[in-house]
Amino acid sequence: MDELLGKSVPHSAPAEQAVLGSMLIDARCIPEVLEHLKADEFYNKLNRDMFDTINHMFSYGMTIDPVTVLDQMRARGVYQENCESYMAQLMSVTPTATNVLDYAAIVRDRALLRRLGETADEINRMVYEGSGQADTTLEAAERKIYALRQGRNVGGLTPISQVVQQVFDTLNEAADSGNKFPGIPTGLADLDRTILGLNRTELILIAARPGMGKTSIALNMALHAAMNEGKTVAIFSLEMGREQLVTRLLSKVSSVPSQNLLTGQLSDSQWQSITDAAQILSATDIRIDDNPSLTVADMNAQCRRLKKLDLVVIDYLQLMQSAGSGHSWSNESRTQAVSDISRMLKIMAKELNVPVICLSQLSRANESRQDKRPQLSDLRESGAIEQDADVVMALYRDGYYNKQSENPNLAECIILKNRKGATGTIELLWLPEFTSFQSVERRYEES
Repeated sequence: MDELLGKSVPHSAPAEQAVLGSMLIDARCIPEVLEHLKADEFYNKLNRDMFDTINHMFSYGMTIDPVTVLDQMRARGVYQENCESYMAQLMSVTPTATNVLDYAAIVRDRALLRRLGETADEINRMVYEGSGQADTTLEAAERKIYALRQGRNVGGLTPISQVVQQVFDTLNEAADSGNKFPGIPTGLADLDRTILGLNRTELILIAARPGMGKTSIALNMALHAAMNEGKTVAIFSLEMGREQLVTRLLSKVSSVPSQNLLTGQLSDSQWQSITDAAQILSATDIRIDDNPSLTVADMNAQCRRLKKLDLVVIDYLQLMQSAGSGHSWSNESRTQAVSDISRMLKIMAKELNVPVICLSQLSRANESRQDKRPQLSDLRESGAIEQDADVVMALYRDGYYNKQSENPNLAECIILKNRKGATGTIELLWLPEFTSFQSVERRYEES
């Protein structure tokens, strides 16, 4: 259509031919090319079919040369009468395969321009059809542009062959990481063994009554991911200011009690520890937004603009607003709004392809029971929260309710839901002076 209207569709015939010619001249370059290009990035159909055939042959370990490729094209039903002469032309215009990645980069660039044009047309249609409000249209437009930046399409049916390849890529990545689980480590070994780390596309809910330490455990995980794993972490704090959060992180990294940091009563050695901790924290890639009126769309938009993102932490769900809403709610509308927000958070985790940790308040229901350990039904305005979340964990400290407790700093992380495996209770050690958690060391003695 664009060509009929006199528009030139972005593509480079010489670059496409040079890529294919290089693959036919020197099969050793094929693995590198397949890492950088996909068949649908070729504009010319014959080029696309030939590349797809070579990709198929490589996947099955078949010998790749002009004769075998032509034979496979016949078998796959994509052979054309001019294929032999065209293949000879490809090899004649490509004297060497040395620059094949440069040719591939040109093909990718033109393919991206074509997709950008298609996306612009879709956005135009949305605008002029007037099918939604400006905020909704802007959100949809940002999603489409973000998907382009990530090299994928929004929606649509995906061939299972692509999904299988993505699964293998994830398996290889997990194997190369050296971890015994696929996700980002939380820094709490027993917890990692149960939930297999923080995994992409997962919505992880941490629920507790006020004062139990849900912000602290989330910061534990964020800090470990950034400091020990080199991950980029986005923290959206709707309750605490960014200075308060950083003070807590400094306390944990420096092992200086947070009370000393708040009062400024610090010894020389503590000053040195804090200075060292500040340098360590500054070297991490943690981003903090403490705007209390953020919506999921606001967070999603900010995350899309980051070139690299590995983990999102949100503190906490009940303080969030639906897009375009105010603060006055009836109980019924608030329950629906929180359900909508939880659904949007799950969609956000899938779209950004990162784990999203969201904190949530528990209702007072547990305080009227003899056993005050949290249950799924204790989630405030639960609605669809427990349905949307992949992992739900609740915090409980007996010392919070029972001042005569034998182990006032023993905490329980109760896994109430776990799509990947077992539920159960994991013991943690609460360190009140550092507002932090750590794994309980178990020592087994032979009888």
